[in-house]
Amino acid sequence: MYLGIDLGTSSVKVIVLDDNDTLVAQASSPLQVSRPKPLWSEQDPHAWWQATNLAMEELKTSHSELLKTVVSIGLSGQMHGATLLDGDNQIIRPAILWNDGRCEAQCKSIEANEPTSRAITGNIAMPGFTAPKLLWVKENEPSNFEKIAKVLLPKDYLRFLMTGKFASDMSDSAGTLWLDVAKRQWSTKMLAVTGLTVEHMPVLFEGTDITGYLCDEVAEKWGVNNIPVAAGAGDNAAGAVGIGVIEPAQAFLSLGTSGVFFVATPRYNPNPDSAVHTFCHCIPDTWHQMAVFLSAASCLTWVTQLTGFKDEKSLLDEVEKLDFSKPSSLVFLPYLSGERTPHNNPNAQGVFFGLTHNTSSAELGRAVLEGVAFAFADGQQALLASGTNIAEISVIGGGSRSHLWGQILASVLNKPLTYRKGAEVGPAYGAARLAKIAVSRLDANTVCTYGELDYVIEPNPDMSSYYGPQHLKFQKLYQSLKTYF
Repeated sequence: MYLGIDLGTSSVKVIVLDDNDTLVAQASSPLQVSRPKPLWSEQDPHAWWQATNLAMEELKTSHSELLKTVVSIGLSGQMHGATLLDGDNQIIRPAILWNDGRCEAQCKSIEANEPTSRAITGNIAMPGFTAPKLLWVKENEPSNFEKIAKVLLPKDYLRFLMTGKFASDMSDSAGTLWLDVAKRQWSTKMLAVTGLTVEHMPVLFEGTDITGYLCDEVAEKWGVNNIPVAAGAGDNAAGAVGIGVIEPAQAFLSLGTSGVFFVATPRYNPNPDSAVHTFCHCIPDTWHQMAVFLSAASCLTWVTQLTGFKDEKSLLDEVEKLDFSKPSSLVFLPYLSGERTPHNNPNAQGVFFGLTHNTSSAELGRAVLEGVAFAFADGQQALLASGTNIAEISVIGGGSRSHLWGQILASVLNKPLTYRKGAEVGPAYGAARLAKIAVSRLDANTVCTYGELDYVIEPNPDMSSYYGPQHLKFQKLYQSLKTYF
């Protein structure tokens, strides 16, 4: 048995896979995001550990004998979060998250002070990345910056508490803006521009490597043995492994809190000016490109709360009753937390355009689903413009449960979408697969196969015909409004 732990933004998920790649147990525990100021997004790292223990306690209560047979653990986690430890390994301040937009000025400063930044990292400096967050701390909280002994990514803080080791994997570390992505090593130039050194960083491993062993206290608490912990991956690379996207041109859409259009690539081939991310994959000697959208399923959660429905399904049921044979007059810009691809604009904001006295809650919900789909279409255009080939597209994440959203996405992108069993736990599934490779030393292509096919959603020709003009309207609205954000 193999345990996968995924530290997301909204929850910690833990799953157990058997040797046949079957999901045999799972549990989760929710998390909350703090937004103390405009553009800020933070979490208390202690809450991550508490949620992880609660999820493991749930598993132990229901599957205690099963946990005794687990032979390794893999980790997945939300990327880019700045987790700062002092010399006594104590948390200095709340972690600054991936969707925090406070450090736009620091991004400009990094690129001005290190002109080779994009060549080294393969990426444009964006507020979501870890490096500008640390420069912000240096400039705005100097006393906190002086205390820093280690900077860890979220899942790697869990790893430290589990094993006592400071370690990270290539895929997650590529999102810091401190990694030389081609060479797969820390860049002393990029660290220096933020006032840090390699000593502040964890040791780097490939995602399939063993980074340490579970300490006695945690093993006893969780009801497992002192088993090895694999390096794991950032959530998107782990999601790719979970759904079998490791070969060139294989792709997936992730409909989680944020949205991701992920494509595996055969080599390091950056194009930072398009605001497309080029990162290391968690499989050795592989890379990937991503178009990233800061708000995806979180938009659906937001509009559900706004309209007073008890849950997303209740709102979706009402949206499905609408007439989709014709376009809506309502357009939604889904930039509730700013945006990355293709705009790199942390100040972008959400907009409903076309409201009337007759606008219903269901129509608001439809506009949100379509607005997120148009953002994915922007991302698809950026990836194609980078010369990236896109073949079969799978769908993962909590939003993948909505067939209606799938129909909208397929029709907007004008591509069929493939759904596979277990897709809603993709990153945790991938983490467990990496744990299996770490101890079995099996070839990644043997382990990271496509999951069992559930169904395929084809584009609806009628919807595709009107979504083309609507997407252009969506793009023009952003261009018209961007100076007012």
